[in-house]
Amino acid sequence: MKTVYEIAGVTLGVLLVALGLDMFLIPNKIAAGGVSGIATILHYLVGAPVGAAILALNIPLFAMGIYRLGLRFGFRSLYGTITLSLAVDLLAPALPVPTNDILLASLFGGVLTGLGMGLVFRHRGTTGGTDLAAAVLRTYTGVNIGQLLFLVDGAVVLAAGVAFRSAELAMYALITIFITAWLIDVVQEGISYAKAFLIISERPDEIAEAILAGLDRGATAWPAQGVYTGARREVLLSVVDRAEVTRLKEIVHGVDPRAFVILADVHEVLGEGFKEYK
Repeated sequence: MKTVYEIAGVTLGVLLVALGLDMFLIPNKIAAGGVSGIATILHYLVGAPVGAAILALNIPLFAMGIYRLGLRFGFRSLYGTITLSLAVDLLAPALPVPTNDILLASLFGGVLTGLGMGLVFRHRGTTGGTDLAAAVLRTYTGVNIGQLLFLVDGAVVLAAGVAFRSAELAMYALITIFITAWLIDVVQEGISYAKAFLIISERPDEIAEAILAGLDRGATAWPAQGVYTGARREVLLSVVDRAEVTRLKEIVHGVDPRAFVILADVHEVLGEGFKEYK
């Protein structure tokens, strides 16, 4: 059942990516990086179907991946790549093109492809493309994969600007890339709904008791030592909902106005008082 659930998630993600490409990006010549961007350029230059071009471009990438990295790109990657290629070409004739406004197309295309790719990654799949190319290139260069992805996508956007003779289309493609990357992170990590407090104080026990009494929240303490002063004290960690942030600040300030407090976003909290792990 777990495998069926993951395959269903990859399928849904792939369909969202195909919708973003067919309804917004491809009709408006937005080549937002990656293999799909190269396929979009080829579609307008030589008339190649985008889905078929995606599959053809991924075949040598998979061959190189197996040669350099072994069989680590398993069934889900191959399934995601083939399904995306088929979905893009099969759905294109039946789907409308809602807008010819390039800005709207870049925004909504980025939203759909970002949500789709996030679902694919969350369910342990990939659609091949530049992430596979970057992994292969890393074996030759040793450069960070994130940097390689940025360089590859940047090269595709630059090529699109030259091929379509439009710097504006290239700039809109960059907007799509940023939206897609952000939404991939949101889908995998979740939207921040909690805050983590790191509290360094000379009165940690009193602050912990006040948090428990005032918010019915717990806190975790661990020993620490200041580098400059050499003083030993405890650091408190407490995670609260957004609505409780102001109250916790007031509690800490009320106990120790000189406390050093670090506040950070938390994308997901699993456990008592928050979400259950599923």
